[in-house]
Amino acid sequence: MDSITHPSRRTLLKSVAATSVAAAFGGLLPLRSAWAQDLPLVSYPPSYQLKTPASMPQLYDLVRIEEQARMVMPAGGFGYVSGGAGDEWTLKENRAAFERRQIYPRVLTGHNTVDMRTSILGIPLASPVIVCPMGGQGLAHPTAEAGTAKGTADAGSLLTLSTVSTLSMEQVAAASTGPKWFELYLMQNQDVSRSLIRRAKAAGYQAIVVVVDTTATGNREADAINKFTFPLPFGNLSSGAGGDIHALNSAFATKIDPESIKFVAKESGLPVIVKGISHPKDALTALRAGAAAIWISNHGGRQLDGSPATFTVLPEIAKAVNRKVPIIFDSGIRRGQDVFKALALGADVVGLGRPVYYGLALGGAQGVNATLQLLNKELEMVMQLAGTATLADIRKTQLL
Repeated sequence: MDSITHPSRRTLLKSVAATSVAAAFGGLLPLRSAWAQDLPLVSYPPSYQLKTPASMPQLYDLVRIEEQARMVMPAGGFGYVSGGAGDEWTLKENRAAFERRQIYPRVLTGHNTVDMRTSILGIPLASPVIVCPMGGQGLAHPTAEAGTAKGTADAGSLLTLSTVSTLSMEQVAAASTGPKWFELYLMQNQDVSRSLIRRAKAAGYQAIVVVVDTTATGNREADAINKFTFPLPFGNLSSGAGGDIHALNSAFATKIDPESIKFVAKESGLPVIVKGISHPKDALTALRAGAAAIWISNHGGRQLDGSPATFTVLPEIAKAVNRKVPIIFDSGIRRGQDVFKALALGADVVGLGRPVYYGLALGGAQGVNATLQLLNKELEMVMQLAGTATLADIRKTQLL
């Protein structure tokens, strides 16, 4: 990421973030029930203590937000969220790849308004930004995924809920009326997978997102360095797994193929989105198996270190898919220009991950909403300066 590849800038951002949180709001205060907003609250063991600002701190951008969140979350939880696999080359490359393409300014188009509205699989959206699935959001805030669901809905966006969420899918479904998809980690025990699928459909989730890049777990060394153990249970799974992420990883399917996608489609009767695609041949295989959408992702650099940035592989995959189904794109989005560039190279919508987690840490649902609104505001500005009035205009734009 940008802040990792430029240490001097990282030091500066730490200083500014500390000032914006501590000085502006009188330091960090213990968690208060006022942040609950009538949402369910997670109970923490003594070994895991969050702090949160007494008020929402000012969010300047979605790069600096990482250092603001570092002040709020315990080191182990923050490292679990922010870290990547191995040397974190892919984590950093996800950001660096955006810097290698530029947007032409267009200034004589006569446009003075932009329209960011879109839809995916029949779901209307305020902008082409949706929320990625992210596990264990209780690490960031006591409202966990319920806070994210509410903030996402308030922003007119769509939430994708992880199998390994802190709260159950039923609790999250009840937290907001906004649209939701369920991200399924296929299990070695097919009956467990079947139960998760049926529960998600019964709870009103509108699609199943099948994760296909987790047949092994990346070597996330920050967890070992921090001696991090998951302090909370997983709301969708039996108490047998508890909060032991290592035991849970051993329960995930180690073989995923086209029949896996067909199984989910048959069991759910819902659109099936295949997430974790980084190669055009895999995209075509997923299409032949019945995928309703392709989700290009390298898990935010958390799986195979040394793999290319998703932005690098996006054009080739988009060419292979040839607009047969929508393309969702994630990993590395931090700026409005990143969203613009991804759409210009073939994405239909983009997923925002870690910054949403950090916004949750800083302000619960309010922080999630503020994070999404900040990115949307940047995208609106970029569209105006690039002379594009609609998302269709972006898709016709040539990058330098």
